[in-house]
Amino acid sequence: MTAVSRRSLGKRFVSASIPLALCFVFAYAPAALAGTIVRISTGIGDFSMELLDDTAPGTVQNFLNYVNRNDYNGTYIHRAVDNFVVQGGGFRFRSFEGPIDVPSDPPIQNEFGVSNTRGTVAMAKLDGDPNSATNQWFVNVRDNSASLDMSNGGFTVFATVLGDGMDTVDEIDALPFVSLGVKAPEAPHITPVYNDPGDFLYINAEVTQRFSAAPHVFESATGLLITSVSIDSGADLISMNFNAVASSPNVVIRANPESAIPRRDSFEGIAEYSTVDGRLRIPALEVNLNGSVSVVTNVVFLLTDAVTASFTLESFDQ
Repeated sequence: MTAVSRRSLGKRFVSASIPLALCFVFAYAPAALAGTIVRISTGIGDFSMELLDDTAPGTVQNFLNYVNRNDYNGTYIHRAVDNFVVQGGGFRFRSFEGPIDVPSDPPIQNEFGVSNTRGTVAMAKLDGDPNSATNQWFVNVRDNSASLDMSNGGFTVFATVLGDGMDTVDEIDALPFVSLGVKAPEAPHITPVYNDPGDFLYINAEVTQRFSAAPHVFESATGLLITSVSIDSGADLISMNFNAVASSPNVVIRANPESAIPRRDSFEGIAEYSTVDGRLRIPALEVNLNGSVSVVTNVVFLLTDAVTASFTLESFDQ
């Protein structure tokens, strides 16, 4: 897998129309969670976190500022310390330039109040400065309360991992890693042997309206489509996001090229994209229409504008 092929897909390859969503077969209306939900897509699977909006409001807003600007899309996990933390948010890799810092907002005030137990998400900060957190965050792989609650003013927990998401975090923790300096001190890689930064574990972060573990999710309220795709029968595997084009009379989605990240493995039900006929085929798509969730099958989008990487809905089965 190469960065070139992923970018090429993005270049070739919201509010979607409610009439489409109304055609979907109603399945259920899940109970709402109290906090904002952010889904982290990675090269080995996804996990979601519920933000502690009321407990650490300033920290949550700071994190969401980065998410909403797409600052975390296409970044990589630069630190995975065995049975301790999985950390990211600080860097992305750019061909011919190397590691690039994610631009940071001013440091925020520490809001420690929730213990750093397994499955919690906290902000990283500078040693000796409790109020130095900016864009880097980490997931506690184990109960780190004895160390992190008592040092540097306490590390501010602002989210918790939902559902079976820690299974994915544990997989990340188990990956081999390479040490390449301050911007990749213990960077996990998705290949058995590290070759180059294309092997890093890249991520995307998106606000979602509800928690879902489905691999392909579309939300009518925001027009966000999260998916994983096999290109030309496995020639390349990626995860990426699309956004619906609000001004279109048809259902049109547009690829977010920055979100195209390599996947390690395929899976049953992965979406398929063919460069021969320009069609993106999603076997089963979970659709959220304002909290009412349904699943449609055999969804087909046709590439209709290669310049803007836009696809138009062609067909689906109820």
